[in-house]
Amino acid sequence: MNYDRLKEKLEILADAAKYDVSCSSSGGNRKNINKGLGDSSSTGICHTYTEDGRCVSLLKILLTNHCIYDCAYCVTRKSNDIKRAAFTVDEVVELTINFYRRNYIEGLFLSSGIFKNADFTMERLVRVAKKLRLEHSFNGYIHLKSIPGASDELMHEAGLYADRLSVNLEIPTESGLKLLAPDKSHKQMIDPMQFVKDQIVKYKDEKKVIKSVPKFTPAGQSTQIIVGATSETDFQIIKVADHFYNNFNLKRVYYSGYVPISIDNRLPAIGTQVPVIRENRLYQADWLMRFYGFKADEIVDKSNPFLDLEIDPKLAWALRNIEKFPVNIQTAPYEMIVRIPGVGIKSAWKIIATRKYQKINLEHLKKMGVAVNRAKYFIDTIQGNSSLKYLENYNFRQMLSENSKSKYNSTLSNQLKLF
Repeated sequence: MNYDRLKEKLEILADAAKYDVSCSSSGGNRKNINKGLGDSSSTGICHTYTEDGRCVSLLKILLTNHCIYDCAYCVTRKSNDIKRAAFTVDEVVELTINFYRRNYIEGLFLSSGIFKNADFTMERLVRVAKKLRLEHSFNGYIHLKSIPGASDELMHEAGLYADRLSVNLEIPTESGLKLLAPDKSHKQMIDPMQFVKDQIVKYKDEKKVIKSVPKFTPAGQSTQIIVGATSETDFQIIKVADHFYNNFNLKRVYYSGYVPISIDNRLPAIGTQVPVIRENRLYQADWLMRFYGFKADEIVDKSNPFLDLEIDPKLAWALRNIEKFPVNIQTAPYEMIVRIPGVGIKSAWKIIATRKYQKINLEHLKKMGVAVNRAKYFIDTIQGNSSLKYLENYNFRQMLSENSKSKYNSTLSNQLKLF
């Protein structure tokens, strides 16, 4: 094998894969038995974080950056004058095994441009996963980026060998997709997502009756939305994500701020970078929907279609609904306690458990992990709490916003702590 050529391919196809941000903890639990290779049974995928907050844990590459499509927002579009490369199935398998043995990775994230057609490409992705599992007893995490338009048969086979499958929705609306990628349609992406959802339900039901039934995509499926390549509002984006969570049982929706990579009069001008803070606010809003019981219409609506970039969505909701505060944490239900800015899910349950036995004060809240410097403005009947007067102060929002800037210093990872 020509290792210089392999290294060159790796540099090209790893760089091309960086625009796909769908990496996360696996949720898989494949065990290492019979002296196989790898184990994702207990801790899932070990991960590190890049400077901008993205989770990086896998060997993330494209099978090829050749593509039959000319999507305006994509670096691998066929009209782009870039250096092209393609791995063979054996090369991807060898890279994965060798990187794993050197403890560089805990699994594989494999996507691809589309050459010839969807099935031709998807069949090669499946062969990689199948060879790793059956020939090398690889029990690490495998995430396959499914190819829109691939047959049900290939999607079914992929689900038997991959921990997670995902199909990128790309542009959140059909009109936006038709503008920038006229050869594609959301139906091509939604059909395999529906098939995977139905298969997951089917296999889980069969597993209850027959223990030997194999697992089918045990870590579920996810998708990715490009933000800012077209003019969709945050309201439209969040409503789309909410729809897919409710109707396709997605594990995650990922939001990727558009990165200007080519000149096209349909795209934002070169140099018009989508603010990273907008992407971060979408993730925070997503978190509220998935874990905090917020409905999409509570976070943004048609009259306020964009998320506030100065303060996080939970605090923004509290300020829009100031009449619901202060909250009496000695008597309020969990659903309201968890909506107090600075109170997280674990802290909310600790409050519920502790208040049965004693009155809770600010020191108790600190020990429970509550961000007291923020929560104290929204909590009533706490001994020593003199912050309630601020709720009616005309510059209350400005005070909180400035406090956030000074405390969190606009750092992405720290902004997430606002929850």
